[in-house]
Amino acid sequence: MRGAVFECAVRTTCSLTTDEVGRVTSSAPLSVSSVDRLQMARDAFHVPVLESEVLSYFVTVGDGVVVDATLGGGGHAEALLRAIPGVRLLGIDRDPEAREASRRRLEPYGSRVRVIDATFADLRDVREREADFIGAAPVRGILMDLGVSSHQLDDGRRGFSLRVDAPLDMRMDPSTGIDAASVIAQIDEESLRALLARHGEGRFARAIAASIVTRRPRTTFELIDAVERVVPPAHRRRGHVATRTFQALRVLVNDEEFQLREGLAAALDVLDLDGVLVVIAYHSGEDRVVKDVLAEAASGGCRCPVELGCVCGAVHRVSVVKASAMMASPDEVARNPRSRSARLRVARKIVP
Repeated sequence: MRGAVFECAVRTTCSLTTDEVGRVTSSAPLSVSSVDRLQMARDAFHVPVLESEVLSYFVTVGDGVVVDATLGGGGHAEALLRAIPGVRLLGIDRDPEAREASRRRLEPYGSRVRVIDATFADLRDVREREADFIGAAPVRGILMDLGVSSHQLDDGRRGFSLRVDAPLDMRMDPSTGIDAASVIAQIDEESLRALLARHGEGRFARAIAASIVTRRPRTTFELIDAVERVVPPAHRRRGHVATRTFQALRVLVNDEEFQLREGLAAALDVLDLDGVLVVIAYHSGEDRVVKDVLAEAASGGCRCPVELGCVCGAVHRVSVVKASAMMASPDEVARNPRSRSARLRVARKIVP
């Protein structure tokens, strides 16, 4: 089992199943009431980040289909449907709670909307599978709002939150895959150290990995304690000391690195000419992947010296709208703190 988890940690393509490693069945008491959770779901599921910036790129695409590849609670989708009467929206998400919330939110738009269970890595298959909805219409735009949603963070039962003690789950789709507690129970110290280092833990990655492997935490507070034991207060960054550890485990559990690369490649295939791809990332690792993939698509992989021009026959697939990522305004950050770390990148598919 350790070898399988080692492969999962290094390559982020995990082949383990729930039956192979089991699931955490304990239910730690939560510090929020059911009423509180319902209120959080209404308030935070979900506030769309960079809404006006996203709309500014989609309003020019014309009639057709827009794919919201990370539907969440439907905030961006609702804004798009409201602003662009000539589009239909195909919304995909692997979180069943997200799909249910978005179906309710988007119900007034009737046949202009379809919500399905999928991930953005499935985009090629989704286009074929949903041919009756897409029909001959061009796919004019694809939106990918990456990472964990506000609702997933605020619902302590899911194991994403650092504020509520709960079993370490962290699966975006709780019905499939293995949870974070099971991964922690199996992973070896060196694999965990490498994972944490890739997610920015730096000099403390080894100490944190050793602490986690020694204690094998099964709840969120136990994981926080394992991190706090080895990171001196004087060396803690702004924000919570365990944020990057939680992020690293969440990315691993949900296979996010593989999903992102596959999803970007699939999006560029599915888009029609002159269609736009809009991606919002929330940490430097995933933003770097987005930047690199779009740069590769824009250059066609050309490595010719600039002074000689391209002589290798590279095929340029997209134009990148802006070289640097766009960030939320100070006003938006004040209204919605989650937008502080958001980085938006846009590419338009061009004639090869």
